[in-house]
Amino acid sequence: MKKLFTLCMIGIAVAAFAEPAADVQVAGQGAPVDDVSYSFGAIFGVQFADSGLSFNYSDFAKGFKDAVEGNLSLSEDEALNIANTAYRAALDKKNAENKEKEAAFLAENALKDGIVTTESGLQYRIIREGTGPTPLATDRVQVHYKGSLLDGRVFDSSYEDGEPVEFSLFEVIDGWAEGLQLIGVGGAYEFFIPSNLAYGEDGAGSIIPPYSTLIFEVELLSILEPDETQDDAEDDETADAAPPDDIE
Repeated sequence: MKKLFTLCMIGIAVAAFAEPAADVQVAGQGAPVDDVSYSFGAIFGVQFADSGLSFNYSDFAKGFKDAVEGNLSLSEDEALNIANTAYRAALDKKNAENKEKEAAFLAENALKDGIVTTESGLQYRIIREGTGPTPLATDRVQVHYKGSLLDGRVFDSSYEDGEPVEFSLFEVIDGWAEGLQLIGVGGAYEFFIPSNLAYGEDGAGSIIPPYSTLIFEVELLSILEPDETQDDAEDDETADAAPPDDIE
């Protein structure tokens, strides 16, 4: 069966775990048919959990059963059409809600004491002023940081990893590149980075949804000496890299 292009991860997950049904039932070695059935349901459920779609579970199970047994009441093209249309509608609705939440948060946050909004829309507050120099857009720096979403969920943290990170400013998202140039060495700021200065309408994998404002607590530990191996790095296509590692 053709995969829904919007749901291709499901096909990949299913292919990775698929076994011939007869073999599973006969072998039953550490994977009884009940466990296998539940696991396949879980794989599909994980993929759909944040989709915004609603399901009639009995019809979902019937569709799965009919497909396995070659007894579909719809053609594959009809099923693909219906599923894609529903998925896109749910995604559009969710993205619209995310945009509204982001706009409301930024408008309210801008009015709080200590919050500064730059011309680009970046918002920040000073946790601790630095006493050293501020980096340039071409500099390489060492920082400690913690990144979270508006719901408070931490998606990345050098503190949890146990060591600071090093990167060049041109390697990170626009919000970081701009914000770090405001901090003196030894300082710590909190950034509120709008989605247009971060991952925009695409988000970043399953971790950062589309239209997400990112909240970062950042300590600038040092500005590093130029690395000769970095001389030609500005020519690389790294301007949209994650701070500081790619988020998958």
